Amino acid sequence: MASESGDSNMDREMILADFQACTGIDNIAEAITLLELNNWDLVAAINGVIPQENGILQSNFSSEASQATAYGPPSLSEAADAAAGSAVPPPSSSSSSSSPPSSSTSAFCPINPSSRHIVERQSRMLNFRVEYRQRSVELVVEEGSTVGEIKQILETELGVPVSKMQLKGWKSGDVSDSMVLRSLHLPKNNSLYVLTPDIAPTASTSKNSALQDSLNQNFLLVISHREAQRDYNLNFPGSRTIQEVKRNISDLTNIPVRHQQWEGWPASASDDSMTLALSGISYPCHHLSVCRRSSPANAQEPTEECADVHMISDSEGDDYEDASEFGVDDSEMFGVGSSSCRKSPMMPENSENETDALIHFTSEFSSRYGETHPMFFIGSLEAASQEAFHGKARDRKLLAIYLHNDDSVLSNVFCSQMMCADSIVSYLSQNFITWAWDVTKEANKSRLLTMCTRHFGSVVTQTIRTYKTDQFPLLLIVMGKRTSNEVLNVIQGNTTVDELMMRLMGAMEIFTAQQQEDIKDEDEREAREMVKREQDEAYRLSLEADRKKREAQEREEAEQFRLEQMRKEQEEEKEAIRLSLEQALPPEPDEESGEQISKLRIRTPSGEFLERRFLGSCKLQVLFDFVASKGYPFEEFKLLTTFPRRNITQLDPGSTLLEAKLFPQETLFLEAKE
Repeated sequence: MASESGDSNMDREMILADFQACTGIDNIAEAITLLELNNWDLVAAINGVIPQENGILQSNFSSEASQATAYGPPSLSEAADAAAGSAVPPPSSSSSSSSPPSSSTSAFCPINPSSRHIVERQSRMLNFRVEYRQRSVELVVEEGSTVGEIKQILETELGVPVSKMQLKGWKSGDVSDSMVLRSLHLPKNNSLYVLTPDIAPTASTSKNSALQDSLNQNFLLVISHREAQRDYNLNFPGSRTIQEVKRNISDLTNIPVRHQQWEGWPASASDDSMTLALSGISYPCHHLSVCRRSSPANAQEPTEECADVHMISDSEGDDYEDASEFGVDDSEMFGVGSSSCRKSPMMPENSENETDALIHFTSEFSSRYGETHPMFFIGSLEAASQEAFHGKARDRKLLAIYLHNDDSVLSNVFCSQMMCADSIVSYLSQNFITWAWDVTKEANKSRLLTMCTRHFGSVVTQTIRTYKTDQFPLLLIVMGKRTSNEVLNVIQGNTTVDELMMRLMGAMEIFTAQQQEDIKDEDEREAREMVKREQDEAYRLSLEADRKKREAQEREEAEQFRLEQMRKEQEEEKEAIRLSLEQALPPEPDEESGEQISKLRIRTPSGEFLERRFLGSCKLQVLFDFVASKGYPFEEFKLLTTFPRRNITQLDPGSTLLEAKLFPQETLFLEAKE
C-alpha cells in the first residue's frame, strides 16, 4: 500500500473512505480526528489504530508480498465493505492456507497492489435540475466532475455561451469553474438556476424575467409544528428547494424527512427538488404545518436511555434518505432506538435575528446543562462589545465569546463541568460580558466569521477558522483598547476548571492593569475638561457682563441722543416762536413823533439791559412779546418793577402801558419763575 498525503494526489474524501473500510470505524468525526493526527497519512493512521503483530505496515512492498491478500475477521471485513461501497470477494481456502500474513501486509485491510492497494468505492452520482428562463434541464454527473464541465453540458443544452453564463443556487455561495463537486459536499439531488445578465431577454421571455426575480426573492414560511404546538418563522430564498426546507425542519423538530407529514403545500409542489419560486407558494408569506407520520415502527418506544447522536450534514443525509427506500430504519442507521433521541440544535440555522437566536441558545443550554450557567448577553455582537468596552473606564469589562459546536466530543464535558461550575459562573458574571454563538451549522459559522471580521479584524477571523471541530468549544477573551479590540486568549475545550480559572484570572490581571491606566487617563482628561469648562464658564460670564455693560452704555447713549434731539427740537421750536414774535412786533417809534412814548429799560438775569421805545398806547402783550423775542418767554419769566415792586406779568396783557403806569420811562428786571 503506497503512502500518500491528503494534501497531495489522493483526495481526502477517498482517504477517509479507505480508512473506514480498513479499520471499521463508522464514526466520521472520530475517523477524521485520527487522520488529522497523522497528517492524513493513511498508512500511519491505520498503524496507529491497528498495530500489526509481525511489524508495522510498510509503504513499499516486495514483488512477492504484493501478490498476497490477507483478510481480517468477518465482522471487520463486512464493515470495510459497507464503508467502501463495494463488495470484496471472500478469500479462497487455498490462498488462505498457502499464503500466511507477512510483515508487509495488513491483518485487517484488503490489499490490491495492482490498483490503489485499497478497495475503492464507486463514484457517487449527483442529480441536478437546472432552470433557465422557461426551460428546465436535468443532469446526472459524477461527483468528481467540475463546475465548468456542468456549464459545458448546459452550453450544449441551452445554447448559452459559458462565458456569459452564471450558475447560481450553490449552498456555499458562488463557486469557481475549476471547483470539484466532491469538495462542495453536495446532496444527491440539487437544484440550480442559470442567470445571463449580459443577454437581454426577448418578448417571449418576459415571464421568465419574473421567474428570475422570484428566484432572488425571500419567502417567509410560517411553519406550525402541530405536536409541539410551536410556530417557526423561517426565511428562504426562492432558489431553495422543498427538500432543503424539509431538511431544515428535520433539524428543528427532530422529525426525519421521510416521517414528515405536511399540510399547506400547493398542488403544483409535486416534486421535492422543485424550488420555492416554482412551487406555487404565496409571496411573501406562506403558512404550512408539519407533524410526524404515524407508522407501526414508531409505536414501539425504546426502553434504553437515548445516547447522543452525531448530526449528519446535508450531503450525508441524502445517503440515509436513499437508504430508507430499501427499508433501512433509523434505529439501524444510528444504532439507537428512535430518531427522536437527537438533540435539538443549540441555535436555529436560518434565524434572521441575532437576539432570537441567542434566546434559543440560552433556553437550549439551560435545558441541557441546567439553570446554573453564565448569564449570556442577549443581543448582537456589536451590542455586547458596546456594553463591555464603551462605558466609563471603571465600568468596562472583558468580553468572553463562547463558541459552541455540537459535533465536538468535548462540548458536553466543557459545558457541564466548566461553564456550569459555580466558581466559573460567578467569576464570569462579575468580570465579563459573556456572549455565545453556535458554529455547528456551517451557515451560523459563516455568519460568526463575518461578524468577527467587522468588529475584530481578519486576524481573529482567521484564528477561529484554523481551529478544527475537535478543538471546540472555544472561549475567546477579548479586551477593548483605545483604537482596536484585542483577543487576549483563546481557551480550547480540552481544559480543566482550575486551568480555565487561572487563564481567566490571567486575562483579568492584564485587563486590570490596562483599566487602571484608562481610569487615570480618564480622570486626568476629566480634570482637564473640568478646568476648561470652568474657564469657558468664566469667559462666558465675562462676555455676558461685557455684553450687558455694552448694552447699558448703548441704552444710555441712545437716551442722551433722544434727549438731545428733544432739546434741539424744543430750542428750534422756541427759536421759531421767537422769530415769529420778533417779526410780529410793531416798529419802534421815533422820539420826535408827536405821540406819547414810553422808554423802557429791562435788566436780564445775566446783567444785560434791553432798551426799547414803545407807544404809550401799546398793550402789555407787545411788551411781553418783545421780552419773549429776546429769549425770555412769558411762561418761564416774570417781569418786575423796581419800586414799588410789582409783577407786571400778572396784569392784564390787554391793558396799555399808560394804564400800567409804565410811562414815560421805567426800569424793569426779569426773573425766572419758580
